[in-house]
Amino acid sequence: MSTEPVDEFRARVAKHAALADPARLRIVDLLTLGDLSPTELQAELGMPSNLLSHHLSTLEGAGLATRQRSEADRRRSYVRLAAGALDGLAPGREHGTRRVLFVCTRNSARSQLAVALWNQASEIPSVSAGTHPADRIAQGAIDVAWRHGVDLGDLSPRRLDEVARAEDFVVTVCDNAHEELPGLKGIHWSVPDPLRLNTEEAFEGAFADLSHRVHDLAPRLHAA
Repeated sequence: MSTEPVDEFRARVAKHAALADPARLRIVDLLTLGDLSPTELQAELGMPSNLLSHHLSTLEGAGLATRQRSEADRRRSYVRLAAGALDGLAPGREHGTRRVLFVCTRNSARSQLAVALWNQASEIPSVSAGTHPADRIAQGAIDVAWRHGVDLGDLSPRRLDEVARAEDFVVTVCDNAHEELPGLKGIHWSVPDPLRLNTEEAFEGAFADLSHRVHDLAPRLHAA
């Protein structure tokens, strides 16, 4: 009888051991929705920083979580679920919503791509907006959408206060917007800004990141 390689087996054991702790299981459940800073996790879980640091180190060591620096406040970091972390594991609970609102700063690339991808993956309505909208959608976003057969539509960037509704399920896809709006309820995806490099590779990376996250979230939301 063939068995899986020893290294793969040990990796599975480490993940199960890490998830056996209630606090770490709760952290992973939160990360299946979006990225959180250690400060935000500490507030959500109500635990001291040294204990949270221990739990995060354990999750990182087991290959369940990673960290990256904020593009806005470089002193801040965001914890995210590692790629493939939950392969073969249960994804957590579902959420009901009437509409999904994707938010970034300029509403010219990431949030527009997120809506287009969402419309392919879910029947729940979605919109996008920006805290400081640009004049037009970035050409790089238009190009990457065209390469993948995704329709961005004819919408122009719009202001958040003109679009948002109280019942929206909010997803910030920009560190600057997330940190500018600390009271905005919802989840956060720390997607690097492709306009910083403004290259085809940067837009492809953002598109792939958003596509992966959208297809993970869509089955977990149902129409309220």
